[in-house]
Amino acid sequence: MTKTAEKFVEISSQKSFDIPHRGIINTNIGRYNTAVERGLSRLVNMEHAKRKGHQIKWKVMENLDKLLPEFESNFQKKGGKVLWANTIDEANKEILNILKRVNAKTVIKSKSMVTEEIHLNEFLESNGIESLESDLGEYIVQLLGQKPYHIVTPAMHLSKEDIAKLFHDKFGTPPDATPQQLTLKARELLRDKYLTADVGITGANFLIADTGSIAITENEGNARLTTTFPKIHIAIVGIEKMIPSIADLDLFWPMLSTHGTGQNLTVYNTILSGPRQENETDGPEEMYVILLDNGRTELLAQKEQRQGLYCIRCGACLNACPVYKNIGGHTYDTTYSGPIGSLITPHLKGMKEFKHLSYASSLCGKCTEVCPVKIDIHKMLLLNRRDAVKANLNTKSESIGWFLWKKGMLKRGLMDAFGGKFKNTILKNFFSKYWGEKRQLPKVADQSFSAKWKKENQSIK
Repeated sequence: MTKTAEKFVEISSQKSFDIPHRGIINTNIGRYNTAVERGLSRLVNMEHAKRKGHQIKWKVMENLDKLLPEFESNFQKKGGKVLWANTIDEANKEILNILKRVNAKTVIKSKSMVTEEIHLNEFLESNGIESLESDLGEYIVQLLGQKPYHIVTPAMHLSKEDIAKLFHDKFGTPPDATPQQLTLKARELLRDKYLTADVGITGANFLIADTGSIAITENEGNARLTTTFPKIHIAIVGIEKMIPSIADLDLFWPMLSTHGTGQNLTVYNTILSGPRQENETDGPEEMYVILLDNGRTELLAQKEQRQGLYCIRCGACLNACPVYKNIGGHTYDTTYSGPIGSLITPHLKGMKEFKHLSYASSLCGKCTEVCPVKIDIHKMLLLNRRDAVKANLNTKSESIGWFLWKKGMLKRGLMDAFGGKFKNTILKNFFSKYWGEKRQLPKVADQSFSAKWKKENQSIK
């Protein structure tokens, strides 16, 4: 077992029995579930919409080599510049080159999981550049020195009392400040930053091939401010975020917002097609889109598991997952947590180091059920497990155990040759550690059903 896996098991064991933590998570997810259920009830034909979304994303992945150049060409026609990054290091290097060219000292950011993926804040700070999150949830976890807890709600693990204490310690606000007061304080602190920042950095929810545009979805307006005031705007986006046409937003925007927060549509939905044009009054003087691979083509090459790239990052599978609701987002120690993170991370960051995430699932199928683009997540997790075994990434003891189990299961005589007492001894001595100290080992009957049947029905021919 790798150190990453050992750490995951250790923290999972702790978090599972952290009652206050579980209380906060289940309360916050419960509120989301109520809102989402109400939102989904307003959609007339949900199954049709899901199938259509799945079909569009399938078409994208089958034609990504054509759609990416189409996007690049159309975006450049509007004066934008497209940069390609195969790795985290390349992405950070491209961003730093831009910042150095304009002698930038301060960056304002809107919420972006891709910038978390490349560890952009830490990289910029190591190069003497201030990077400030403008999304309220991201700003809160940045103040705490933490990573986002959830791909949609970064501070989901914190109660309003936790946040009030943080603001009291940092900014002297009342220790019993209300959420409204805390929001106003954050707004007061951040507003000037938009005006003084040298560069604005965002992600994007979608890349639109036929118009050469990026689409950004948000509820706070901070992304619009980030892309409006600074003279330079950099958007860093995973190559899988492509959709063929601007008309597809008619499907994806409502599906994203409804499954993510239960809204018909998020408050701010923005389409950006390049830097400020001559007839426009606001916007950046320069706009860059960095297209990030970072293992995505490796996942694309997996014919069976490439469905993981269909994800639109709504967070629905995290909210539905019984494992996530017990161990929380930070336990995964990855940018993308929950079921979808368990599916894609072994391909993005290495199967050997992260195969354990594909085993961190009850395989109940709830994640697949709620996915707005019908990714067969729990099946993909099984395929990851299969690939890990084929690559001989399991331990020697595990291989021996499964070999013996298979031999026994395929031959009734071997199953009956050893009694229940022997089998229980084997379980106790060799499997109790892996079964977990909080779980009671099952007890094998002294006699198998087959042997018992033969004994009690000797006269039956």
